[in-house]
Amino acid sequence: MTPATPPLERELAILQFNRRVLAQAGRDDVPLLERLRYVTIVSSNLDEFFEVRMGDILEAVQQGGGRATPHDVARLAQAARELTDAQYAVFNEQLTPALQREGIVVLNHAERNAAQRAWVRRFFETQVRPLLVPVSLDPSHPFPQVATKSLNFIARLSGRDAFGRENPTAIVKVPRVLPRVMRLPAGITGGAQGFVLLTSVIRAHLGELFPGRDVVAFSQFRVTRDADLEVDTDDIDNLRHALRLGLTRRHFGRATRLEVVASCPPELSDFLLAQFDLAEVSLVKVQGPVNLVRLNALIDLAEAPRLRFPAFAPQWPAARLPRNVPIVERLGGPGGGDVLLHHPFESFEPVVQFLREAVEDPDVLAIKQTIYRTGAQSVLMDLLLEAARRGKEVLAVVELTARFDEEANINWAERLEAVGAQVVYGIVGLKTHAKMLLVTRREAGAMRRYLHLSTGNYNPRTALMYTDLGLLTADPGLTQDADAVFLQLASQARIGRLEHLVPAPFRLHRRLLRHIADVAEAARAGRPARIVAKLNALTDPAVIDALAAASGAGVPIDLVVRGACMLRPGVPGLTDTVRVSSVVGRFLEHTRVFYFRWGAGEDDEVLYLSSADWMSRNLVGRIEIAWPVREAALRQRVIDEALVPYLHDERDAWTMEPDGSYRRVSSEGVSAQRALMQRYSGS
Repeated sequence: MTPATPPLERELAILQFNRRVLAQAGRDDVPLLERLRYVTIVSSNLDEFFEVRMGDILEAVQQGGGRATPHDVARLAQAARELTDAQYAVFNEQLTPALQREGIVVLNHAERNAAQRAWVRRFFETQVRPLLVPVSLDPSHPFPQVATKSLNFIARLSGRDAFGRENPTAIVKVPRVLPRVMRLPAGITGGAQGFVLLTSVIRAHLGELFPGRDVVAFSQFRVTRDADLEVDTDDIDNLRHALRLGLTRRHFGRATRLEVVASCPPELSDFLLAQFDLAEVSLVKVQGPVNLVRLNALIDLAEAPRLRFPAFAPQWPAARLPRNVPIVERLGGPGGGDVLLHHPFESFEPVVQFLREAVEDPDVLAIKQTIYRTGAQSVLMDLLLEAARRGKEVLAVVELTARFDEEANINWAERLEAVGAQVVYGIVGLKTHAKMLLVTRREAGAMRRYLHLSTGNYNPRTALMYTDLGLLTADPGLTQDADAVFLQLASQARIGRLEHLVPAPFRLHRRLLRHIADVAEAARAGRPARIVAKLNALTDPAVIDALAAASGAGVPIDLVVRGACMLRPGVPGLTDTVRVSSVVGRFLEHTRVFYFRWGAGEDDEVLYLSSADWMSRNLVGRIEIAWPVREAALRQRVIDEALVPYLHDERDAWTMEPDGSYRRVSSEGVSAQRALMQRYSGS
């Protein structure tokens, strides 16, 4: 018997996490438009689930070997359907009536008055119809290529076409270049904020696309496809070129899900299933508009500030980083020292400023940075480009295989190379997920390094939405280690043992297992023993077994795991001392913090920050780093801000039960995120 659950349970745990996200949409203490945003987040997450997880399962079924079976596909599809049904129930039964009470209405064709229908007709004739190309299917007009996640209509037609032939099925693609949600003019909405969906506009005039024929049945539909890029890294000469080619095929990969409206006749859904080579289990009928992600546009267009979260401005840490002092002077000068940044409660701007000052400083000779998810628009990448233009030595380690960011990263790599930066793509087969920015500066005839390490990405936009910790430091041990890691990523040379950084895939896994064993040994010897970790996922079998053994030795273990956790707590005789919680709030929990204590002395504890979760893919299949927070005051601050509040969260926390289910702790009481917002805003 083991506290770990079967491999398929990871996929089910991901769906269960999205159940917790969806629960946010049902909370009365969350502003109404933010509740709608949680619904759209679940839709987006489900898209990714079918693009990534279900694609992997289908591939495993095809390859055979028992790793996954058709029963697994059916089980996951059913769980996803149940989540989708719950999502639309919240949207239809709770959010839509609540929005209507607030004067925000999405009007379908039947609900629109004469003036609104006239406006929709004009919009259709002038903006939509010129872009529509309905295709009636016959041997010379085969079923068109349908890109992943694109919206489409299928129609069944009566009568004959202009050439006297029966071709009863037609497909209409919804143009991606048009907005998915339009706001009606105030003068025709009776004082309410009225909106129409693009699909509703097309549906109202669908028959006009087929003069002389009647539309006897129709449905919106959307297909989701496997998003994996099929690139054989063992048989390519240039990864960037191979990925660029693969991106053109991603939109038309293997189909994994078909969504239609609930009113779709079986003859149409069966026809579509056959076209996409999908079984019945892959069909999802929805009670409302296909693809609720598009309602993000309504959230942005609605004029209702009180229905959104109150604005929160991350704080610049003025006491630790005076604005009038260059950051390198603050880190390396007299009385200086490490600076810890806690996002999004503290601003990400100091990181941008650190790089900006390095670009403008004539004494800075070299800049090295890892690039994982920076986004298509990035001030940090613009600064790297400027650094290269100014003649500084720039090394960019660009992770080209960061899923869904491949195109943006390829573009940045090409732009950096064009201005003379040295660009490498990490290690083939191992994603570079470590977050490091290293600056080398000439000072008094010698070279001195300055470093930023982070648990999260170099993306100022997500730094407003994700909780993460970053460290600015001039510590010679850390900076030398970081330089060695960059050297290895560029040269693939052996670099020997690092002094402070703990890298994956070489040492991090073993270090974690050793610490867990040390804590267990302390507990057996009657010494103080404790493990606390905050991370996004826990799925690695060896770590799970080690934690179970430590629990058997009596170690109190607290795990704050946002998403999938394969270790079940409180199982008698196995994990009696383990507690697992998940916090889902305004911000996406993204911080990775690992704390171990194996005695009463000052040297009997260690706290790490890391880019890695406790998953096999992170610990043995990626380039990751963890680093100890050695300064006592900073270590205590991490404990006080990133661990303790989450262990005592009552409002946003869920507790995992021994059977793997979750229960909400409370709908009232303390919220870790709110407490941190209040702390940093000074209220």
